[in-house]
Amino acid sequence: MQYISTRGEAPKLSFDDVLLAGLANDGGLYVPESWPKVDAETMRSWRGLSYPELAVEVMLPFVEKSIPREDFATLVQRAYATFQHSAVTPVKQLDTNVYLLELFHGPTLAFKDCALQLLGHLFDYVLERRNERVTIVGATSGDTGSAAIEAIKGRKRADIFILFPEGRVSPVQQRQMTTVNAENVHALAVEGTFDDCQDLVKAMFADADFRGEVSLSAVNSINWARIMAQIVYYFWASLRLGGPDREVDFCVPTGNFGNVFAGYAAKQMGLPMGRLMVGSNRNDILTRFFESDDMSIQGVEPSLSPSMDIQISSNFERYLFDLLDRSGSATAKTMIDFRASGRMSVGQGGWDQAKKDFHAFSLDDDKCLDAMRKWFDQTGEVLDPHTVIGVEHAAQFGRDGVPTVALATAHPAKFPAAVEQALNHTPDLPTHLSDLYDRSESFTSLPNQLKEVQQHVRNHRRYT
Repeated sequence: MQYISTRGEAPKLSFDDVLLAGLANDGGLYVPESWPKVDAETMRSWRGLSYPELAVEVMLPFVEKSIPREDFATLVQRAYATFQHSAVTPVKQLDTNVYLLELFHGPTLAFKDCALQLLGHLFDYVLERRNERVTIVGATSGDTGSAAIEAIKGRKRADIFILFPEGRVSPVQQRQMTTVNAENVHALAVEGTFDDCQDLVKAMFADADFRGEVSLSAVNSINWARIMAQIVYYFWASLRLGGPDREVDFCVPTGNFGNVFAGYAAKQMGLPMGRLMVGSNRNDILTRFFESDDMSIQGVEPSLSPSMDIQISSNFERYLFDLLDRSGSATAKTMIDFRASGRMSVGQGGWDQAKKDFHAFSLDDDKCLDAMRKWFDQTGEVLDPHTVIGVEHAAQFGRDGVPTVALATAHPAKFPAAVEQALNHTPDLPTHLSDLYDRSESFTSLPNQLKEVQQHVRNHRRYT
């Protein structure tokens, strides 16, 4: 398997090179040169597999010639042994045609663990064999940071610096990042929004001298390995509900477009599904695009679902690349013009295709709280303020007779203020995090200035 950049100027790379590179050196994102295909007979043979066993089968084509099957299977088993549920990502029925795919049974209670627990083991494996080390820099709107830190903490060949928007993540999310006592972990509170943090990370990757000096790498969903690991649970849920002999639809609360793009990738591999449904909050740039071909940047407004408080969805570029017939030059021009003008339109032909691939929906904070109350009253299920957007979307726009799976992206205890506001009680943290509020915090506040962030990384990374 070879990987190419969405902007067409970077060299093709193998999986291990893509893992360490993160972002392509032309500013694009890496994608497979072609999508591997899985036929229905093969999918049927996977029905009895455990989650780790299925993960090996789904992901093996993406790591071909970089990691031998036996070694890869060992890494996968180690990654998912950290999950608190024997099924890893169990499927639960909520209503006649509405199902919940619980992705929050990992160590940090969010769907990001499904990819990042594996990513930590992949970094260890590749770096050990190359006798190299990396400096990982990432931006988070809440969940990626804690999951990445949990995956990388204590690893001798990697330092990790996570940028988060100061005052714009939940207290649980912040403490999961700032209470980790490990020499190689650095939590950085940046004055600004998630988009500001993301722009700083991209600017560090664009600075070739700095990138080489500190051996920069990424754990954000700009890293292809993140998307690869998330593809697995779409196959898992479909096979639980009759796939491939039955279509299954999916509804995904999303901000940075990585989680729903993994579903798109599963569909390209042959998994039968209808349109993927994209759920947004009041920061509804994706909804506006799919409804009217108008991706126009507006100010980020803080919401009850902070992990979706995003205006620039990095992984949309991967989908745009396919939408533009995999033309690197067209993708590069479109993205550069978007950042310059603050608006993107793909024209009637591209938009018609986008509407076939995706349906979009948004809930503001008041409707989100109403939906949390409704589903609790009807089912007894406490849903976090991200997941509930997907569930409500599934209920309103699902097709009769077709199972619609809403992705439960986080445990409700990660967002106690929103749950308290909706249901008048605060959900308990799981046992392994029950002392979270008693732990000491350690983080550094920095201005939204590239040079200061770069200097902090230089000063605090470990040297061999």
